[in-house]
Amino acid sequence: MRMSDVIEEFIKELFNEESDYIEIQRNELAEQFNCVPSQINYVISTRFRPSQGYYVESKRGGGGHIKIKKVNITKGNYLMHIITSMDDFITSNEVDIFISNFLSYNVITEKEAKLLKVATSDNVLLQVPKEIKDKLRANIFKNMLLNLV
Repeated sequence: MRMSDVIEEFIKELFNEESDYIEIQRNELAEQFNCVPSQINYVISTRFRPSQGYYVESKRGGGGHIKIKKVNITKGNYLMHIITSMDDFITSNEVDIFISNFLSYNVITEKEAKLLKVATSDNVLLQVPKEIKDKLRANIFKNMLLNLV
C-alpha cells in the first residue's frame, strides 16, 4: 500500500458508530506516519471531499487542527448533496469517480451505474463542440441523479 492509502485507512478507522466526526492534528498525524504535514493535507483534500461523503473544516496554526465529518448517507440526501455541490462542468473521468463512489456506498445499482456512464460518455457527446461538452455532461448527469432521488 502507498503511504496515502495507509493514512486514509487510518483516518477512516478513527470513525466509530457513536460519532459522525473526528478531530485530528495535522502535525501529530504527520509525526505518527513519519511524513510531512503536506502529505496529510493531500490525503484529506483528495480522499475526504464532499463528493465522497465528508465535510472537512481546517484551522491553521497550533499544529493544524482538522475536523472531518461524515455526511449522513441515505440515497436521497447523498445524491442531493452531490447535485448541489457539483460544478457546472464535469469530465468523463470525474463522472467515473462519482459512479465508483455511488457503488461503494450502495447508493445506486450496477444497472443504474451503467446507464449513468453510457448517458454521459464521450461517445454520446461525440458531435457536441468541445467547449460545451463538459457543461452538457454535467446537466445530463445532474438530471439523471435527480431522477434517482
